[in-house]
Amino acid sequence: MYSKEQTKELQKLTAELIKKQSPFSIKEQDAEQLRDILRFHEYRYYILNDPLISDYEYDQLYKALEKIEKENPGLITPDSPTQRVAKGLTRDFPTVQHLVPMLSLNNSYNAEDLIDFDRKARELTGLDKIEYCVEPKFDGGSISLIYENDLLTRGATRGDGVEGDEVTTNMKQIRSLPLSAKFSHYGLQQVEIRGEVLINKSNFKKYNEQLIEQGEDPKANPRNAAAGTLRIKDSSEVAKRNLEAFVYHVSYFSLVKGKKTPEELTTHSGSLQLLWDLGFRSPEKEKKLFKGIDPVIKYCRDFEIERDNLPYEIDGMVIKVNEIALQDKMGMTSHHPRWAIAYKFKARQATSKLLNVEFQVGRTGAVTPVAKLDPVAVGGVTVSSISIHNEEYIKEKDLRIGDAVLIERAGDVIPQIVKSLADARTGHEMKIHFPKTCPACNSKLFKEVEEAVWRCTNIECPAQVVERIIHFVSKDAMDIRGFGDANVRKFYELGLLKDIPGIYTLDFTKISGMEGFGQKSIVNLQQAISNSKKQPLHRLIYALGIRFVGETTAKTLAQAIDYLPDFKNFSLEELQNLEDVGPKVAGSIHHFFSNKENIKMLEELEKLGLQLKNEKKQLTTGGNLSGQSFLFTGTLPTLKRSDAETMVEENGGQLLSGVSAKLNYLVVGEDAGSKLEKAKKINTVKIISEDEFLQMIGKK
Repeated sequence: MYSKEQTKELQKLTAELIKKQSPFSIKEQDAEQLRDILRFHEYRYYILNDPLISDYEYDQLYKALEKIEKENPGLITPDSPTQRVAKGLTRDFPTVQHLVPMLSLNNSYNAEDLIDFDRKARELTGLDKIEYCVEPKFDGGSISLIYENDLLTRGATRGDGVEGDEVTTNMKQIRSLPLSAKFSHYGLQQVEIRGEVLINKSNFKKYNEQLIEQGEDPKANPRNAAAGTLRIKDSSEVAKRNLEAFVYHVSYFSLVKGKKTPEELTTHSGSLQLLWDLGFRSPEKEKKLFKGIDPVIKYCRDFEIERDNLPYEIDGMVIKVNEIALQDKMGMTSHHPRWAIAYKFKARQATSKLLNVEFQVGRTGAVTPVAKLDPVAVGGVTVSSISIHNEEYIKEKDLRIGDAVLIERAGDVIPQIVKSLADARTGHEMKIHFPKTCPACNSKLFKEVEEAVWRCTNIECPAQVVERIIHFVSKDAMDIRGFGDANVRKFYELGLLKDIPGIYTLDFTKISGMEGFGQKSIVNLQQAISNSKKQPLHRLIYALGIRFVGETTAKTLAQAIDYLPDFKNFSLEELQNLEDVGPKVAGSIHHFFSNKENIKMLEELEKLGLQLKNEKKQLTTGGNLSGQSFLFTGTLPTLKRSDAETMVEENGGQLLSGVSAKLNYLVVGEDAGSKLEKAKKINTVKIISEDEFLQMIGKK
């Protein structure tokens, strides 16, 4: 639709407008140009799914055009972006029309916008004070669901707001969406519901780690991962992504003959309660009702501070007039409803410049390119370095030194480069050349046929040795507090530490003369090293850094043997017979224990006092919790999560990593997240408190 020359020109004009101190300084004579720019970016976003600017920057330009047209109605044209929902849709799935168009929400970024929204609402309704319902604005993929005669008959993506992709089969893989719901109990025959599909932070992190381990490119953010998953043609793959769905709006309903509109659907908050009661994950528990706009503003500001504590991503709050009759009275424009507004949190996207690329070697030999950026503030932190993962990632994103790049940070997720802004290039950018030899030891790099990661295969490579030691002493491994990355690197560079067994033979006489190491810090470090010798076997297995072996797999391995070096006698088939150990994981374990140097290291560690025997195995064959499985969620009142899990194992119970039909008990603390909601949907899972758990093991 747009030629290369047109694209460059429009992107140049966009950059000039964004650089202005305020987009609202744009003059009336620029209205047509601004419309062209907005149409261009709508095309990039909706048609190509390849935006060149952040959502915040687009919103500011959109609001500038709105302001111009409001002050100069004669400038409004029928095809202005403010007069319609943006159209255009990539058609990988059958296209269906929504029963009611999915309009966008008008956005606000400050208290003044909300005060102005309230003023207009009071003018339209004739009321002095309005009741508002406030709820989180989920950052995922928008969906529309239709239930007829209590059955889910259609699921669709938002698309262009009028039409969307029909993805019913994929929707049915989302366990938080019931396949049937008793709408008929409320006299409802057909219902159209709006919602959001997302991946929670924990599952997104695990998903990206899995992609990286498999040599694939990680996803930039949970929103893209969720929206992209809906368009996967293999529904079995969709099921593996652990998508969740929040539903937050009843957009249309028809009644069974002779029935009246249920009381619950006379208010927005009532509709959320109705959906919750029918088994949907609505924001019923997160919503708040307020009279007047002042407490709304305070709640929005307070929620922004707490947003990173949520298990899922939100990018703002949605404020809606609560009474449906008032909503109908206020009506809507062609672009957005007048009775609702989104309060957007501070932007988590920004543009920067790619200054250089450094190549770092990890503990498994993987060579990771790290982009060095012109420092830029994104989501409350200053970003100057970002991993760009592997050679294929660089090629796919077409990254070059000197490029302008779009950065995104979603909550506590590591910042990512979303894309290079190739259309803004000057011709002075340089290609990134991936090294052929290890940047740390100069050994030749190797890449598996089906992987994207280049690796250094020299196990004596100094960079790998240091990273393995750092992993070994880390909190989730041997938990040697006071060591840390900096001290590992310092001791290694000074020749005081050369390998993992060397941790237990450190010369503290030499260390005591070093700057920053007083008597107290040395005593604390010595004690932490000594305490680590008592760590259970599963922690030692995890600390060894065997590729693909996480904390859960480490526990499985610990329960499979009486003595750790016995794994050298296991065949690949025997390893694969262990729970959740597939061919790739089994191959990695077999490779580790077939290496004579690794066995020699384990023998050294045993001589130094570490526990290689599974002493707890015999203790856990019986007990109060024998044959029962447990999972913990939220913050427990008195127990640390690790201590509680140890209690389960000491009493013969089994720990699971997620909610499923195999789970017997979910122990719930404060701020429990998605695990609690999932457990409520499975009748066989018993939800208990910490106190009830302690009673089960005779501690109360």
